[in-house]
Formats: sequence, structure tokens, C-alpha cells
Amino acid sequence: MDIEAIRAEALTCTKCRLAETRTQVVWADGNLDSEVCIIGEAPGFNEDKQGIPFVGAAGQLLDKLLGEIELDRSQAAVVNVIKCRPPGNRVPQTYEIEACRPYLSAQLNHMRPDVIITLGNFATKFILDSPIGITRARGQVYSRKGASIVPTFHPAAALRGGRFGGISTIDAMREDFQLVRNVLDERRAKREAEAAEAADRSEQLDLFG
Repeated sequence: MDIEAIRAEALTCTKCRLAETRTQVVWADGNLDSEVCIIGEAPGFNEDKQGIPFVGAAGQLLDKLLGEIELDRSQAAVVNVIKCRPPGNRVPQTYEIEACRPYLSAQLNHMRPDVIITLGNFATKFILDSPIGITRARGQVYSRKGASIVPTFHPAAALRGGRFGGISTIDAMREDFQLVRNVLDERRAKREAEAAEAADRSEQLDLFG
């Protein structure tokens, strides 16, 4: 899969009417060769202007939460389900979702991430292919096609304040990001153990070679 060719196609996409109102396509930020993929809904006003997902206050909070688990955007890819801003930040329509689906699929197929973090209701329902809301989905780890899915609130929702289950929304997000750290550590430990076991088997075969 030539992800750069797909990116070039996406940047000039006219498959739906969002092409008529966007400033530019917002493809991705961060590292599409990393273990972690963060997925939001769609670009907002600032993202549409800058061509980068999750900028402004929501992006700053996202970066802060990543830093607290020793990650940054060089170690994660940040994308949206929809690559163009819907007018007025309205909810994406079904035909827009379907037109854009191949681009997110291409990003995920290229990455094959260990962990996918879904931000908010829309991205969570889309990735889990389930009507479950974010307040029920968060705090758990789901498995889909070899990846661990960790749903959490959208940073913009956390910035609006409020509480969830007796704690602030931001602290609930901190708990979810710690789940991400735990899953990454567990997966790496498993890979290291499997590599060590394979090396031991190879040594044993050499003894009898």
C-alpha cells in the first residue's frame, strides 16, 4: 500500500460536498508508522485553516495527556474519521462518512497500530461499530482486528468542565490514557518474551545441528 499516493488522492478529494466548503483537507499529524493511532470526529475551524488535526486548546490538552504517559506526536498518529470540516462543525452525514471511510481504512491498514484511542462519541461508535455511548464505553479496552481500542472523552468536552463518576472529565481522561500506557507496556513485554523464547529455541536447535 502506497500511503503517500493515498494521501495525495485525499488532498484533492471531491467525493462529497464537503470539498465545496473546506479550506483544505486535514490528513493527519504525527507518525503514521507508530504504535498508537488517535482518532477524532472531524476537523474544526482551526484545523481547517491550518491543515492539522487537533490544534488550539483541545490539541494542547491532548498533547498534555500524551506527555503524562511519556508519548508525544512523534510516537502517535492523530487523525479524524472525516478529513474535511463539515460546515458549522455539524455532525457528518452518512454519505460523507462513507466517502471518507477508505482514507481512514488506508491509514489504519498502513499503521496496524497496537492501540487506537477514540476521542468522543462519534469516533468511538464508528470504530467499535456499536451504538454504545462514550460514557459507557470509556474505562475499558476493546479488541478489534488485532488492535486494542481505548475510548475516552473528546478533549473539547473535557475543556467545558463537568464531572463523570465523581471525578472531573479531564481526570477520567487521565485514567483512560493510563490504560493506553498499560496496554502498550503489556504488548511490548509480550513481544520481548516471545523474541527471547524464539532465540532460546534457535540456540537449542544449533546445539543439535
